[in-house]
Amino acid sequence: MEAIRKQASKLREQVARQQQAVMRQFGGGGYGGSDTVITDEEELHRHQKLEKLYISTRSAKHFQRDIVRGVEGSIVTGSKQVEIGTKLCEDSRRYGSGNTCTSGNTLTRASLSFANARDQMEKERGTLLKALGTQVAEPLRAMVTGAPLVDARHLAQRYERMRQETESQTIEVSKRQAKVRENPGNPELVMKLEYAEAKLQDLKSNMTVLGKEAASAMAAVEDQQQNQTLQRLITLVEAERIYHQRILEIIERLEGEMRVEQQRIEGPQTPQVDNITSSPPPPNSYEEASNGVNASHMHNGTSDAMGYFLGEVLFPYQSDSEFELSLSVGDYVVIREVTSSGWAEGECKGKAGWFPFDYIERRDRVLAAKVIEVI
Repeated sequence: MEAIRKQASKLREQVARQQQAVMRQFGGGGYGGSDTVITDEEELHRHQKLEKLYISTRSAKHFQRDIVRGVEGSIVTGSKQVEIGTKLCEDSRRYGSGNTCTSGNTLTRASLSFANARDQMEKERGTLLKALGTQVAEPLRAMVTGAPLVDARHLAQRYERMRQETESQTIEVSKRQAKVRENPGNPELVMKLEYAEAKLQDLKSNMTVLGKEAASAMAAVEDQQQNQTLQRLITLVEAERIYHQRILEIIERLEGEMRVEQQRIEGPQTPQVDNITSSPPPPNSYEEASNGVNASHMHNGTSDAMGYFLGEVLFPYQSDSEFELSLSVGDYVVIREVTSSGWAEGECKGKAGWFPFDYIERRDRVLAAKVIEVI
């Protein structure tokens, strides 16, 4: 259909050029001179411009429609994913609340952490889908079916019909000019020629006005399509960037929490077995260690002798057994051993035990008052 339309346009342009050539050869005086030729050239240029604008706005319209369809498909698929993720969240929370395990509650805590993180992720997905619908799909759909585009296309179509009528009238004038030249002095032929020329001038005048209006309207629509479509694409990319960034933060936090739960299972096994089977003597207390260190190895209130060092608690930790040490944020711990599995053994406020090493941060310089507080 498009190929036929382009071919018809080329044929009309060829006819217009042939008409101009005939008018240059036979025209003179009141039957069309150089002014008519200039007007036809201007209209030909305007017609070509409208053809390009029509193709441009139509392609942009189709692209906008494709974006709308893609976004709507993503919303449908994403809504289904939210539904599935919410169900998984509920199942995980139900297991964590039941606490049916008889040997510990590590998996219970992990499942609750997973449920909370999944709930946050599904809320973020819902926010993304809402933004895609209200900020991308709806504005583009409004442009596709909006009045500016429809009105501009109607103007262009009216101009096209009037241009075809003007071309037909131009041919009619050329025929009557030929008859007048063949039969000079015939008043009836002259009168018909004058009437045809007057009608042609009216059509050309109206066509010029309508062509300018159509070109202006189509150019405005093209500019709006280009700017607004680009803005909607930027909004789409920005919404997805924010979504994935927040999802990454949630997943990283969840992974940290689940690693800690994994260390609860793997880390304390060695000290628990050792204490139960071989019952080794308890490690030196911090008071004994500090008494041996204060004489010659205390630097700026921090002990680094015999591999001991101080650490500040960054996250609270609640012990699950008698071999673990409960910690509060801001406490200072004397750390005496760190295992490869991520657990540490130390003493805080007169109590010794194991705890996750990731929960504390080493302090090389601590005030003496803090050291005394630990003791």
